[in-house]
Amino acid sequence: MVAVKVSVVVFVIFAGLRYFTLSNWTDNFAPYGYGGITFFGQPIFGWSEKGMLAGAALVVFAYLGFDAVSTQAEEAKNPARDLPIGIIGSLLICTVFYVAMSGVLTGMVPYDQIDRNAPVATAFQQVGFTSAQFIVTVGAIAGITSVLLVMMMGQPRIFLAMARDGLLPYSFFGAVHPTYRTPHKSTMLTGLMVATAASLLPLNILAELTSIGTLFAFVLVCGSVLVLRYTDPDRPRPFRCPLSPWFPMAGIILCLMLMLSLPGENWLRLIVWLCVGLVIYFSYGYWHSRLRQQG
Repeated sequence: MVAVKVSVVVFVIFAGLRYFTLSNWTDNFAPYGYGGITFFGQPIFGWSEKGMLAGAALVVFAYLGFDAVSTQAEEAKNPARDLPIGIIGSLLICTVFYVAMSGVLTGMVPYDQIDRNAPVATAFQQVGFTSAQFIVTVGAIAGITSVLLVMMMGQPRIFLAMARDGLLPYSFFGAVHPTYRTPHKSTMLTGLMVATAASLLPLNILAELTSIGTLFAFVLVCGSVLVLRYTDPDRPRPFRCPLSPWFPMAGIILCLMLMLSLPGENWLRLIVWLCVGLVIYFSYGYWHSRLRQQG
């Protein structure tokens, strides 16, 4: 699936260059400006709430899959060497592809004529290369499927690690299949949760929820690096963050900046989800302690 979708991306880049028009870049290329930072939905610094930063915040979920590689650490032969290569290498390669494909697409068709529901396929249709639509559709299906599988493989392993730390019931989330040695119960639960959310929530709300949730998680990770360097300096660290504390601080600032670029209602949704999660967590902690006291 990865070979198929990467091949289609390369095809789109080189096939689209035939229809590239430089005027699409020079005529009103950034109509809403390069900003977009808001404070709970209210523009600040005189920027429009539809600037490039706002667009970057909406599509940040495209980078969610890279951190999913870290959840496979226990299944790697040499994680200290292989995971940084896998994460940083794929991040750099995909960023080049993202930029090149976006550049070609906006050069083929003016930005305001791009169909957001099927941008690449309709762009080729607009320039008269209709046979490319089938190729693009195959690549889109392969891309969506592979990303979905990776994310649904990573989440149960996060639940497994949390169960080992006592944050979730170990009997369910820590259960490993006797034959396949995978967290099968939490995998089925993850599939049920994903299917339910996909069937009930609109796609734009799911995308925005995923983006702000991902950015919030990255803020916590960067903050944890700073805290653990002082609270637990002697912990073995096969993975070390370079240029600490500057990298983690920069990560916190940039992620918060993108979070502020999202529409204000996303903050309300994030707060609601956090409150629900805290209620579930403390309820589990209370009943777990009661059961332990009762033997």
